[in-house]
Amino acid sequence: MTRGRGAAGHAVPIAVSAAAAAIAVCVLAGSVVAQPAPTSAPATQTPATQPAAAPAANLKGDPHRGRDLSYTCLGCHGIDGYRNAYPDYSVPKLEGQNAEYLTSALHDYRKGDRSHLTMHSQASELSDQDIADISVFFAGKPLTGSGKAQGTVPKAAMVCVSCHGQDGVAIAPMYPSLAGQHQDYLVRALEEYQNGGRKNPVMKGLAAALKPADIAEIAAYFSALTPALKTEPRPYTRFSAE
Repeated sequence: MTRGRGAAGHAVPIAVSAAAAAIAVCVLAGSVVAQPAPTSAPATQTPATQPAAAPAANLKGDPHRGRDLSYTCLGCHGIDGYRNAYPDYSVPKLEGQNAEYLTSALHDYRKGDRSHLTMHSQASELSDQDIADISVFFAGKPLTGSGKAQGTVPKAAMVCVSCHGQDGVAIAPMYPSLAGQHQDYLVRALEEYQNGGRKNPVMKGLAAALKPADIAEIAAYFSALTPALKTEPRPYTRFSAE
């Protein structure tokens, strides 16, 4: 979105987990108090012409609308080699990423579960439908891989490939593909899981045991894999450099 954003992947970005990010159990407790039965309480029915709103996870994105909404996003994510200002690291590549993962990442920025002021500010202005549209636009055609390792998988990355694939292509759309992602961005993402910048309990547990050398090894491995994620090209305008 604007300069200063660093993930999203909008970045979208990066789980290295052996399990899904959704590990939450809601327990509802309620008390019942005896009251006289109502004499006349007509049931309220929802008119058939007004169906309930679809859950955010089930919204179908419109890539054409997403393209229109993404003009600000492309100011960072549409420029090859663009970097987050401070701290300094590469803005993630999003083309070829899984739309479901990008949607989840943007919701996390909106909620504050991912710490990035610019991304939080941008995502806070988006509706659930906006997020779905932007996600499918950036994803384009998600990567498809062979599922086979390209060389030897480093020991530090063995747990990562169970979700992110031996070839860096995620095994399910809820996970991010990592193939060809900027190496320094992957390092940054893992460090944020360690320090609480990204609030994912599974990833936090997995990243906690990693040493700097492990993180460097994981990032180097996935960043070199193909087919690779790409930078979404920014539409040409008279202000664009040719």
